[in-house]
Amino acid sequence: MAAGHEEIKLGVILGFTGPIESLTPSMGDAAELAMAEVTASGKLLGGASVTGVRGDSTCIDSGAAQAAAERLVGEGVKGIMGADCSGVTGAILTNVAMANGIVMISPSATSPGLSHNNNEDNGLFFRTSPSDARQGVVMTEVLMEAGISEVAVTYTNNDYGKGLADSFQAAFEAAGGSVTINAAHEDGKADYTAEVGALASAGGDRLVVAGYVDQGGSGIVRAALDSGAFDTFHFPDGMISAKLVENFGAEIDGSSGQHPAPSDELAARFTALVDGAFDATSPFTPESYDAAALMMLAMQAAGSSDPAMYKEHIMAVANAPGEQIQSGELGKALEIIAAGGDVDYVGATGVELVGPGEAAGSYRVVGFEGGEEVTAGRK
Repeated sequence: MAAGHEEIKLGVILGFTGPIESLTPSMGDAAELAMAEVTASGKLLGGASVTGVRGDSTCIDSGAAQAAAERLVGEGVKGIMGADCSGVTGAILTNVAMANGIVMISPSATSPGLSHNNNEDNGLFFRTSPSDARQGVVMTEVLMEAGISEVAVTYTNNDYGKGLADSFQAAFEAAGGSVTINAAHEDGKADYTAEVGALASAGGDRLVVAGYVDQGGSGIVRAALDSGAFDTFHFPDGMISAKLVENFGAEIDGSSGQHPAPSDELAARFTALVDGAFDATSPFTPESYDAAALMMLAMQAAGSSDPAMYKEHIMAVANAPGEQIQSGELGKALEIIAAGGDVDYVGATGVELVGPGEAAGSYRVVGFEGGEEVTAGRK
């Protein structure tokens, strides 16, 4: 057991500059909220304090992200909450975390390419947002339950779009569905008539649009509606936004979609805990609280802040059996673990880890009726 009053540092590596800099302040604040909650409880390892040390991943510059991670390792961090974007997360894992034996829990890197087995990442990498491989399975279930067995697929031509389109096609075909075409589109074009022509020629009962609502995804939908090629669509997470209904209203009635989201009850509880200190509903913010919390609960279960020891306990504290632990109950969880009990961390997002540190993920299924987006279920 570590001595009381240990000062534990955890890295918080997110793109505080770059293309998602509007999202990262709330993500960092959420991770540090969990650290403050644990420190205030005085229950971790006999009274240890936990502080966050921030580093900028930039989201896109792997060299800068690695340099930030190396600086934090030099400062003695015992784990990294992050990174955020999949490319820089993989770079830090491969080049810094594995070399130094540092645990990483990402709240937002969803690329299926990050799904390592424990031999490849030495059991150091986990995430609290689900892989897009999981989203492909959820999409398949939603479409099959709606009686849709033949679809065309278009995806934005990047790692996110291709990874999601490929994982969906594999899951859909394994379930007996047929993908008539799986074609990339480039963002930023004024006209998508040619792309929609190819999709229409291939045919299908519904068009799956794995794109961005503020980019080519909406351009594809507009061209498909105007030409009569498709009248219903399936929208993954990159398309789900108030902007989608604003763009198309009742024209997309009968369409479907899904995005990762905690239950309404969990979201309300976390929002109350945050109490206006930052935006509790911003994407990947509750996942950031959960990522930091899991590291600290695993330290308690290991009786040590040494990542080589506590990495072995992350799966156990995240999952059943044990007493369910909500957001705001970290002190209670630390007490239970110290007394030899088991906890099942639910947290802000309904955490369940499957396989080698993958989040099972909770998805909100959406429908479109009367020009409005509606909740059609959960997965």
